[in-house]
Amino acid sequence: MDFLRLLARNRLAFAGLIVMGVVVALAILTPILPLAPPDVTNTANRFQPVLSEGAWLGTDHLGRDLLSRLMWGTRLSVAVGFAAALIAATLGAGIGIIAGFYGGRTDNIIMRGIDMLMAFPYILLALAIVAALGPGLMNALIAVAAVNIPFFARNIRGITVGIAHKEFVDAARLSGMKDARIILSEVLPNVIPVIVIAMSTTVGWMILETAGLSFLGLGSQPPQADLGSMLGEARSALITNPHTSVVPGAMILVIVMAINLLGDGVRDALDPRLKSGALSRPMPATKVDRKTIPDQGENAGDSLLNIRALETQFHVKNRVYRAVGGVDLQVAPGQCLGLIGESGSGKSVTALSVMGLVASPPGVITGGAAYYKGEDLIGAPYQILRALRGDRISYIFQDPLATLHPLYTIGDQLAEAIRVHHPVSRGEARARAIDLLKSVRIPNAESRANSYPHELSGGMRQRVGIAMALANDPDVIIADEPTTALDVTVQAQILSLLNDLRRERGLAIIFITHDFGVVAQLCDHVAVMYAGRIVEHGPTDDILRTPAHPYTTRLMACVPELGQGRRELAAIPGLPPLVDQLPAGCAFAPRCDMAHAACKTGDIALVAAQTGRAVRCLTPHNTPVEVGT
Repeated sequence: MDFLRLLARNRLAFAGLIVMGVVVALAILTPILPLAPPDVTNTANRFQPVLSEGAWLGTDHLGRDLLSRLMWGTRLSVAVGFAAALIAATLGAGIGIIAGFYGGRTDNIIMRGIDMLMAFPYILLALAIVAALGPGLMNALIAVAAVNIPFFARNIRGITVGIAHKEFVDAARLSGMKDARIILSEVLPNVIPVIVIAMSTTVGWMILETAGLSFLGLGSQPPQADLGSMLGEARSALITNPHTSVVPGAMILVIVMAINLLGDGVRDALDPRLKSGALSRPMPATKVDRKTIPDQGENAGDSLLNIRALETQFHVKNRVYRAVGGVDLQVAPGQCLGLIGESGSGKSVTALSVMGLVASPPGVITGGAAYYKGEDLIGAPYQILRALRGDRISYIFQDPLATLHPLYTIGDQLAEAIRVHHPVSRGEARARAIDLLKSVRIPNAESRANSYPHELSGGMRQRVGIAMALANDPDVIIADEPTTALDVTVQAQILSLLNDLRRERGLAIIFITHDFGVVAQLCDHVAVMYAGRIVEHGPTDDILRTPAHPYTTRLMACVPELGQGRRELAAIPGLPPLVDQLPAGCAFAPRCDMAHAACKTGDIALVAAQTGRAVRCLTPHNTPVEVGT
């Protein structure tokens, strides 16, 4: 049912499913339908027009009923096409799995044979096979299946090569499993979706190929009818009696179009990204659907980036995930704001929303604004966002391997990041790229500039990502856990570099992290997020010394004390709430040992606790609990 529900979201694919369902149902019911015998001739009634009495679609050159022959011919053509696809998929997938799994000499021998088959035009190869075996529908089926085996073999071999070197396959080998069992239990389940997709998109072509052989007289033999032979017999009367050609031709068109549309839908429905709503290619900027636009507020001051009441949701089928639920943040030139919280609290989505980088579908910004130098970026034209991205506002992503292009050297990618925003020569951009690599402490920068991302360690790639963010001397850097993959020494160097840059150039930084040590070292202010909302905000030193929100206190208690060993490492009980089922009141209440009845009803506002600080709690620390307030 889930598969059909996903398929139904693609209307063209669902229409193809309905059409093919009708065609297959009629083909199955053909023997019991009240049709005239398809092979009985009556030359006295030859070339009867459409809607003639006793012949709704007319008759052919021998007076045979076209409707009856169309039904029986469709039955035969569909059966042969599906049979050929099944045979080609089974043999091709088997060959591809063996070649990809064993590799080496086995792979070379098998794939060179496949290359020899693919060197021949497949239609000419099919004609040669039928010529060798002799005319006949079964021989045409064999020929069509044979010429499509290389297509399946190459596709499945490519998938298998990647799977054969995965850790779970190595684990199966180490456990003593034999190759045959590994192929059947570990490899095959991972390639079956690819096989199904390949079949669904090639059945239509196989029906066309079979019809083409029959059209040439090499497939179905008289008096047996299939769609191709019907076209072949009617070609002599194409001008005088076009309906004899139009009827089978239209049926071939309908079947092939329906199968191709259905194949596209099957491919999408088997893609796990469809479940998240990402059926189509993401839009260049996040979709915006907000009712009101908040102003910059009274406390905007000299803020370089001012985020106001930001709300971002993910709409997946009938569910709405409120990833960001009204966030207010400000960062001034030369200031570093730390954004901290558990995984899934909405930190990254908040940062991505500023520049419209949340994937749509399924992401939607439903409220708020993000003012950069007084201009609202939410809903801004794509040309403006593109000009700002990587130039005035840069982003350091969590996973550098996913953000760096695998086919270009890091030097070329850094140079491109510069030249796309500034009219500099290739040589100047290259020199600047090398200087950037040196600035992030990459040794042998000149030679490393010619390296590809896969040739660098995770920490080196992360430094390249940081260098790319610094390429155009931005005003704002949004750093999403940029030091996670770095060792402690390099992390300290990068933090020192960012700290120097913000002081020398007036750089504003939003630093997303899980590490209170990083917050203490780099950040002037810190905002603590939970379930998509800010629960506490204020100067870093004040919050680290006297956290007010129970969540901040529990989060800090989870940090180990290096070399102390005087206390048990704490853990916050329970799990963060699902953002599509947020509880009423304080989202942290189910996990809080200070919660009371009032915490679980109504909205809890973020209010000023003291100068420069704000907390979203009815009973912050050092405040007596008043039940029922």
